[in-house]
Amino acid sequence: MPVLHTSRLICRPLQDDDWIFFLTLQQNSDVMRFVADARTQEEIRTAFDSRLPEWSPGSPHWLCLVLCDKASGAPLGVTGYIHENNECAEVGFLLAPEAQGKGYGAESLHAVCNFAFTHGGLRRLTACVTAGNEASRRLLEKVGFLHEGTLRESYWLHHTWHNDWIFGLLKHEYQPPTP
Repeated sequence: MPVLHTSRLICRPLQDDDWIFFLTLQQNSDVMRFVADARTQEEIRTAFDSRLPEWSPGSPHWLCLVLCDKASGAPLGVTGYIHENNECAEVGFLLAPEAQGKGYGAESLHAVCNFAFTHGGLRRLTACVTAGNEASRRLLEKVGFLHEGTLRESYWLHHTWHNDWIFGLLKHEYQPPTP
């Protein structure tokens, strides 16, 4: 399983002892505002358990990496991707409130993109973002993702239909950050 390193982060595979952090992240209404309705602890545990099995490129489940601060080891969020088809995968990320707005999201997403394109055998990455989630939109665009379209009323969230923004990044378009 991959471990990705950036200047400030170690992005390591999710482990059993990450349960409390994962639960706290998933139960935070600000973090989940554009992602999902409130779920029971059992539903969150099912999602957690589905991300624990050994992962390798092409696996049918999420590569789920915990973003850890290099200096303190503190968990700051999760990121990763799930293989879709034809050398394509969907990326995702969640950051704890205290880690938001500090560049950790872009730093970790660059690491994921670099891994996906160089070791994961992928040629295309996508992201689906609930319309209105401007922070995620800015993060994706900062890394190089392009807004490819809008799926109208495609996501049921908080008792309302929402549009989804679709973003994409092709391997030949990706520009890693300069050190």
